[in-house]
Amino acid sequence: MATFLKEVADSLVEKLDADLQHSAIVFNNKRPAAYLHKHLADIIGKPFFAPSVFTIQDFFGEAVEEKIADPYIQLFTLHKIYNELLLKEGIAPINSSHFYPLAKVILSDFSQIDNDLVDAATLYKELEDISAINLEFDFLTPEQYNFLSRFWSSYSEGKHKQKQEDFIRMWRRMPGLYEGFHAALAEQNYITYGGAYRKLASADLSKIGFINQFKKVVFIGFNALTRAEAALFARLRDAGKAWFYFDSDSYYFDDPLQEAGLFLRKNINQLQLKNELEPSASRMTAMPHQVDVYKVQGHAAQAKILKQLLEKNTGSGDSENSTAIILADESLLIPALQSIPYQVAGKNINLNVTMGFPLAASSVFGLADLWLDCQLEMVTGKKNDNQGTLLSFISCKHLESFLTHPLIGLSQEMKNKIRSAILAENVLLIEQKRIIRQGGLLEHFFKEIPQPTGLMEGLAELLVEVWKDLSARKILKEMDARLFAGAIQNLNRLQDSIGNYMDGEEHYFVASLMRKVLQSVNISLSGEPLEGVQLMGLLETRNLNFDQVIFLGFNEGIIPKTSIGNSFIPDSIRRVYGLPVLENLDAISAYMVYRLLQRAKNITIVYNNLTDETTNGEPSRLLRQLEYESGFQFNYYSLDLNVQSTRPAKLTIDKKHPRIQEKLQHLLHGQKTLSPTAITTYIANPIDFFFSYIADIKEPKELTAEVEPKELGSILHEAMDQFYRTMKGKTVTKEWITLSRSSNETLIKKSFYKIRAPKNTESYEFSGMQTVILAIVKAYMDIILNEDENYAPFKIIGLEEKINSEIDFELNDSHHSISIKGVIDRIDEKEGITRIVDYKTGNDQLRFAEDITQLFATDGKNINKALIQTMIYTRAYEKLKEKQHVQPVLYVVRNMKNAGILFNTSKNQLDGDFLSTFKPLFEKQLALKLAELFDETIPFRASEVPENYSYSPYKTLFGS
Repeated sequence: MATFLKEVADSLVEKLDADLQHSAIVFNNKRPAAYLHKHLADIIGKPFFAPSVFTIQDFFGEAVEEKIADPYIQLFTLHKIYNELLLKEGIAPINSSHFYPLAKVILSDFSQIDNDLVDAATLYKELEDISAINLEFDFLTPEQYNFLSRFWSSYSEGKHKQKQEDFIRMWRRMPGLYEGFHAALAEQNYITYGGAYRKLASADLSKIGFINQFKKVVFIGFNALTRAEAALFARLRDAGKAWFYFDSDSYYFDDPLQEAGLFLRKNINQLQLKNELEPSASRMTAMPHQVDVYKVQGHAAQAKILKQLLEKNTGSGDSENSTAIILADESLLIPALQSIPYQVAGKNINLNVTMGFPLAASSVFGLADLWLDCQLEMVTGKKNDNQGTLLSFISCKHLESFLTHPLIGLSQEMKNKIRSAILAENVLLIEQKRIIRQGGLLEHFFKEIPQPTGLMEGLAELLVEVWKDLSARKILKEMDARLFAGAIQNLNRLQDSIGNYMDGEEHYFVASLMRKVLQSVNISLSGEPLEGVQLMGLLETRNLNFDQVIFLGFNEGIIPKTSIGNSFIPDSIRRVYGLPVLENLDAISAYMVYRLLQRAKNITIVYNNLTDETTNGEPSRLLRQLEYESGFQFNYYSLDLNVQSTRPAKLTIDKKHPRIQEKLQHLLHGQKTLSPTAITTYIANPIDFFFSYIADIKEPKELTAEVEPKELGSILHEAMDQFYRTMKGKTVTKEWITLSRSSNETLIKKSFYKIRAPKNTESYEFSGMQTVILAIVKAYMDIILNEDENYAPFKIIGLEEKINSEIDFELNDSHHSISIKGVIDRIDEKEGITRIVDYKTGNDQLRFAEDITQLFATDGKNINKALIQTMIYTRAYEKLKEKQHVQPVLYVVRNMKNAGILFNTSKNQLDGDFLSTFKPLFEKQLALKLAELFDETIPFRASEVPENYSYSPYKTLFGS
């Protein structure tokens, strides 16, 4: 079946003949031009002079003498006029960064007012009294009165709320803002597109040379027209200058209830814009249509079935009207690109992406975004050094982001050197001058731009530098080259456009503006628009037809949309003045979908059935409407992408390997020692022991501004050590503790400095979260000291005491021993009882299983690491000091107030006779576990209980 543009081309050649080259063809968008030129060439069959082709904005923009002001010139002009009005009202001016979101709404409203030829002064006039509305607007219908009354009723009764008063002041300000804005643009010989339409709608078209150079102006494929467009079209028609080609079907054109034909009926029946194409039989009803509807679970899942859908495509030849993938939800672009295969059924897929690749999804934008963040950080985070000089700093977080960025050219040696220096110095903020002294890209990237006016040029220069570096090293990808070029081009264009407006602006606003410009850049991908598979948004399909149409994202709320966008003109006022309302979007969406369907042979509709924050999980109402009335053949499929996680293969490490045996022998012969923590690591998850203590794979150190849980415990231990340090060997009384607690805050800060080791403790400023951590440590100290006050008097025997000892065990009928070492938090004594005190800030438990074998069961859930570690310290101390009846206690600060400090089973506390009975049993089980560790026939493996390694840093290594 002939496409719409093929029919138009046939008609133009027949009607215009030699005048074709002297005509202007006007489309809604640029996309159809290539198709029309191809059809004209096929029909004429010989070299010819093609007609001039324009988009409607370009056509009418060329027809006015003024230059079209770009969005940023409009923004700064509007801002200037707005602040002038505020000053007249005695209100302080608003800065650019706060005005920017407001300006976008105002400019959109102004554009709609101009496009629909609305009298701005009348629209914005204050309408507080319904009787005044009756006098001023006696031409309104009762329904229009009702709209106005409903809107203003909340503003007419009693005292206005603050927001209402602000809105009314804004409303009053608008007429002057509108007039001043357009006047200010005119002084610079600028005009908006809306202003150009308004001007041309009342101008003498016979005196406009640009229009009159063409014998005919042909408008193709238009649907919804603004009042200005309708007036211009009608005047060109009356002057005999214009022809109109509408893509229509009697199915929705002749039925007044069909919203898809709403604007076409208005254009043809009311405006009398004749359709140059002869009416034909309804394609919607005359030809069969097959519609496959796929319900899938999840947003990205909609794109995952593209391979399957393309394989069903029987017409995937090289003709124009082959296959189109229509993204009703344009956020599916990246998932779609990732899902379309290179080949289908042995044939290469010729893919053309009309939407372009978004710069915002690329590493080039990531680099630019990071650079802007660093610039803002250098400007806002300046600090004085000891001599009072202001210095700029870069956070370790941003420096690490730079080091890991894929586009930088630093060697791994340089990266490691920088990371090592940061970790060694334990600094969170690095002086900017130190970084740029390293030279190369570091110097270019972290060079501070002191003036906001230089940000655009500075970023462009940086991107050029990175581009050159990648090219010189011959690792620049073609796509990255295009992205670099697009970013640099748009930054230069922005600089040329608004460079003169930047004086006095803030870094934050200029950076925000640059981000918005770069986020809007799309880079065209290679492809042929006239053949193969076309990937496009719904708006880009205007005037085009395809045999195979695949819709993705066909959900209610996406098509049609549920909002016309932000506006200061309420819905009721919009209806009075004929401005676009939500129903217009419904009609436009319906037309674009129906127009595509009327010539399509096979139609596939995919929608997301999963309800989440972005969709309600319902298909578009247009699908329901087609199901009800069209007579199309519908096939329904439910695609559930079941996520099945394959059970990872269990990794085991054979201890017979020579390197492993070498490490184990070092332990057996005392060349290396183990800590109680290492032993409990083996008990809980043997493969963790292998990675950490045999393979010596350690967690990479990270530097963060926040205090990690381990550091919190270290600060507490250090503070308690300092608190009792002067009392070592002495008796501690309740009175002494009470008197000494006043120094806790000072001790905690000193402990923080020791653990975190900041560079300048005298000028160090605690962050908000660090202040919270210090408060938590103080609360923990208070809990411990409260317990100690109740326990006092007692004697301090040792603090943070290092201890070395041996643990004996039998292996293969031979006696062996290993050396252990560790640090006991506190040893105290009272009434002949010596205690080993361990401080814990985590979720350690005092309760343990009655069956002691469960304490060492790798595949059980009753391992109590705190008990094992404390008992190892207890037995080591007893052996070292030749003591008996040493008592292990645990200060779990989170719950010791309620749970106490003694380990316990459901029946007994671990003290007295029970402790005496428990110790030999504990030693026996510990010896058996150590024998297992050194038994070469038992491999290192993961525990069968995931909870035993839930916090393991090695989970990805052993397949969990």
